[in-house]
Amino acid sequence: MDPAVVAPVPTTKDPVCGMTVKIGLAKGGTATHDGHEYWFCNPKCREKFVADPVMYRERAAARAAAPAPAAQPAPAAPPAAPSAAMFTCPMHPEVRQPGPGDCPICGMALEPALPSLDDAPNPELVDMTRRFWISVVFVVPLLVIAMGELVDFTPFAPRTRAWVELALATPVVLWVGAPLFRRGWDSLRHRSLNMFTLIAIGTGTAYLFSLLATLAPSLIPATMRDHAGTVPVYFEASAVIVCLVVLGQVLELRARNATSGAIRALLGLAPKTARRITSTGEEDVALELIHVGDRLRVRPGERVPVDGVVVEGGSSVDESMITGEPMPVEKTTGDPVKGGTLNTTGGFVLEARRVGRDTLLAQIVAMVAEAQRSRAPIQQLADRVAAWFVPVVLVVAVATAVVWGIAGPEPRLAHALVNAVAVLIIACPCALGLATPMSIMVATGHGASLGVLIRKAEALEVLARADTVVIDKTGTLTEGKPRLAKITVAAGTTEDAALELAAALERSSEHPLATAILDAAKQRGIAVPSASDFASVPGGGVKGTVRGHQVMLGNARFLATPLDAIANHTAPAQTVVYLAVDGAAVAAIAVADPIKPTTAEAIRALHAEGLRLVMLTGDSKATAAAVAGTLGIDDVIAEVQPEGKRGVIDRLRREGRVVAMAGDGVNDAPALAAADVGIAMGTGTDVAIQSAGITLVGGDLRGLVRARRLGRATLRNIRQNLAFAFAYNVVGIPIAAGALYPVFGWLLSPMLASAAMSLSSVSVITNALRLRGPRS
Repeated sequence: MDPAVVAPVPTTKDPVCGMTVKIGLAKGGTATHDGHEYWFCNPKCREKFVADPVMYRERAAARAAAPAPAAQPAPAAPPAAPSAAMFTCPMHPEVRQPGPGDCPICGMALEPALPSLDDAPNPELVDMTRRFWISVVFVVPLLVIAMGELVDFTPFAPRTRAWVELALATPVVLWVGAPLFRRGWDSLRHRSLNMFTLIAIGTGTAYLFSLLATLAPSLIPATMRDHAGTVPVYFEASAVIVCLVVLGQVLELRARNATSGAIRALLGLAPKTARRITSTGEEDVALELIHVGDRLRVRPGERVPVDGVVVEGGSSVDESMITGEPMPVEKTTGDPVKGGTLNTTGGFVLEARRVGRDTLLAQIVAMVAEAQRSRAPIQQLADRVAAWFVPVVLVVAVATAVVWGIAGPEPRLAHALVNAVAVLIIACPCALGLATPMSIMVATGHGASLGVLIRKAEALEVLARADTVVIDKTGTLTEGKPRLAKITVAAGTTEDAALELAAALERSSEHPLATAILDAAKQRGIAVPSASDFASVPGGGVKGTVRGHQVMLGNARFLATPLDAIANHTAPAQTVVYLAVDGAAVAAIAVADPIKPTTAEAIRALHAEGLRLVMLTGDSKATAAAVAGTLGIDDVIAEVQPEGKRGVIDRLRREGRVVAMAGDGVNDAPALAAADVGIAMGTGTDVAIQSAGITLVGGDLRGLVRARRLGRATLRNIRQNLAFAFAYNVVGIPIAAGALYPVFGWLLSPMLASAAMSLSSVSVITNALRLRGPRS
């Protein structure tokens, strides 16, 4: 289809190459960063942007700020419409335009790309509902009159009855059915045949024939008259078909509205106002007026307005709608809090760090909306069938008319007309087209409520088929924050005294172990003294003077002193540093990265899913083996450099495995991108999250189990929808053509065909909505 049919089409600049591209029709697709949507001229530009979005965003800003040459001033490009103002088609997400309208491919009513909390009703739903009830006023008496012969109720003579039916049917067909005929005409004009093509041809044919039979019955051949010589009219069929199709549109629009419930629930988490603390007191202000650095008070029972850090007070915060975990999390001074989470018990003051589109909640909403419009590979089959569907149905309808016109019982042409119309009306390509998108929309929305963010539908499908999960150790299986595990001291030294000296040196160190030692000193209430003459020896340790004593902290080789006095009883997964004072070893300090409390449960659940688990880490073999042995992981690949992790993924894929990779660090990003599907910990780095297809917001590996089960349930749901849609058309079209007539003498009324067609799409959407059930 020529993309020019979507008008007007706004344009924007490719942030990588600077080319002007059409929003919604750019060949390179789209990507979201910091809540903003970017479009690309080709997939390579998109890949470059995803790899380093900050750099390209800054370049794009610089190009936009640069003045145009004076001799040839460049016309300003139309601004890109905000996501909330863009409308798209659920079946064809590539169709995007500002404001509502009809899809030029399938004719369906467009819907907002990003739902809002606006209480205004859907104008399309309001219009269709009004048209339906008006049609009922005319259709009910029309049916009573038309069906009167069945119960010997004939208040009018045949000619008079035809004129009365014409008067009742015309408002229904020409006014109530106007949107259907408009979409049917657009499908012909755009050379994109769809459901409305069939409805317009079928209903229009029945109405126009009946109109001709009423105005000029002498022009109707004898082969279309009944045994009494009367020309049959089909006003009731055409009017009832329009009424039922409009009813189907009403039911479908209501069901489609329910698929956006998850996004609306997320949007509803953000409060409308926040209580800002100023130099003169406190005031309630609109959320749009909050800036980074503002101090905000959050009282018990209120939702956190923006992302920030607690600077005063403390409380338990319910983060379930973001992380999927039901237990509240204790927050004290220095702890981060996320906008949209619920403060339960105490009150606190936070300092705003991220506001507006930069908040985690806003990014989640944008990511879910983008995922809902993506296409899963399984949809390719439905797309291929749909492309041929309407032309095949038109051929079948013509063949039906020819066969009945030649070999059917009298009146042959009347039977030919009725059965051809039934074939046109019962066929429903929308049921096929909606089978996959509706399931994806519901699944991605429900996944967000479970703390599982799906960037693309493909990731969900691939995860359902994965047989191997490669897992990074630090920050994924473990907390990623080393903690003091044990102190062994020599005689005459206390643990606090040793920790005090070690912390004094580590205050000036940037080593990861320094944080663990300083945190332990803080927890014990130790006042850490200053160290002078500080020096750091790479690969060895640190040294300096503390309170007049020469203190060294590092490995055994660095200390170069006997360690007999501090016999070490540490576990293999612990890292040990030794403390020496004035040349004598006085303590061994063991630091470990604890396994997350939920990891063991997640590993057992993943094994129950039939997955092979591989730990891939740059840590030592001894430490990796100890963690893997504790958790029961199948295979361990340790001491792998960041550039080597991608090679391991490639090797597993060459072995024929479908590989999912879970990680959280910058060093994991290449492997996450190389895997069939990457899973990023939401507590990890932005680079890792941008490289992954799925993000676990809470950083809990149990979210991977939820994502896997959701993916499998989604695939089952899609297959059910496709099976129903195929079966419906495979069975319905032959019956409408009269396949059962030679054996049973049964013919399908066009009105019954219309009812079946209208309910087919609704049935697919209703089945997709079952995915909103819990997937724990």
